[in-house]
Amino acid sequence: MARRAPSGTPATVALTDAGVAFTQHPYEHDPAAPSYGLEAAAVLGQPPEQVFKTLLVDTGDGLAVGVVPVAGSLDLKGMAAALGVKKVTMARPEDAERSTGYVVGGISPVGQKRPLPTVVDETAELYDVVYVSGGRRGLDLGLAPADLLRVTGATVADIAR
Repeated sequence: MARRAPSGTPATVALTDAGVAFTQHPYEHDPAAPSYGLEAAAVLGQPPEQVFKTLLVDTGDGLAVGVVPVAGSLDLKGMAAALGVKKVTMARPEDAERSTGYVVGGISPVGQKRPLPTVVDETAELYDVVYVSGGRRGLDLGLAPADLLRVTGATVADIAR
């Protein structure tokens, strides 16, 4: 008997497979929204400091993932220090999409095509629940920061400005 393919995004499938408790928060994405992350925070009714965006950087030797609150931006020097490299630059959108399997504005830190070094901003630990992209525009997932760290293999550092 053939096994039925799991439904959902790669992020929801990965969390389910890992036994992680999470909530799904779909919403109607507005293509005209100037910021995907701030749009998500507003629609979810959550403070922008509790909703996190997933950004990819290029270390010169490969890509890495930074997860920071949508209220701020990624501190490239802090990210480089957290990764133990001299310098990082923002990854090109097409490289981020190719590497993760997600589209920009819907890149989840969970369930990417291949695991990348991941750093989550230390402010995530201030909350019982944080919200991250669910793998498509218009879907956020709520989960405990400890579970996010565990399923992504992330380290925690001061990487937000």
